[in-house]
Amino acid sequence: MTALGGPAPGGPARIGDVHLENIVWDARDPDRLGRFWAAALGAEPAGDDCHRLHLGDTWLDLCFQPVPDGPDDGRRLHLDVLGGASQAARVDELLALGATRADIGQGEVPWVVLADPEGNPFCVMDDRAEYRATGPIAALPLDSADPDRDARFWAALTGWVPAEGTPGIRTLRHPAGVGPLLELCPESAPHTTKNRLHLDVRRTSPGDDELRALGAQPVDEAEGLPWRVYADPSGNEFCVLDPSEG
Repeated sequence: MTALGGPAPGGPARIGDVHLENIVWDARDPDRLGRFWAAALGAEPAGDDCHRLHLGDTWLDLCFQPVPDGPDDGRRLHLDVLGGASQAARVDELLALGATRADIGQGEVPWVVLADPEGNPFCVMDDRAEYRATGPIAALPLDSADPDRDARFWAALTGWVPAEGTPGIRTLRHPAGVGPLLELCPESAPHTTKNRLHLDVRRTSPGDDELRALGAQPVDEAEGLPWRVYADPSGNEFCVLDPSEG
């Protein structure tokens, strides 16, 4: 069983063996926020402020790193939680776990916007055919200054492939058809502050030159850490983890 990533046989060429491994939240109280999301999504403890979400034969880790500040404007990535035909009941469950209703200017929409215990907005989605094999996370919407360009970037980085999704949004998915959609959404404003959520990918071969050639830019040059921080072409931070010891 491996983390979510890697093309299926006959899948697209990419820059080596890289897979999406973590969704990472900045958190004032990682333990509290981790308990909320673990209960909300049915994940199990995985050590070091992480919880593992099993998706058939693959998995994603939900990780929570301590930071001193609360949420600010860095909300360019969020979770769309599966609601489906039981959307109203799902909303009630999440409210009972500690979520609150949120108004981020969404107006009349078929999804419900909530906030987790630290104020991070997320959506409980309506019933859609494209979400019916995703698991509890329907989608990972990521703001993009150029969705066509950024879809090419993330496809090359992860091996994910174009998928059916919301009109006007570029959508990628693991080629085996499991796990959440990655949605590249036209941004409402340029990236200016650090994202409160980011994605981690694990590598076995691609180096800095290959990532730069795709359009990634190093953000954190700190030495001695088992990851490197980059930004995608729209400025969204992500981490590239060193090859797994296991």
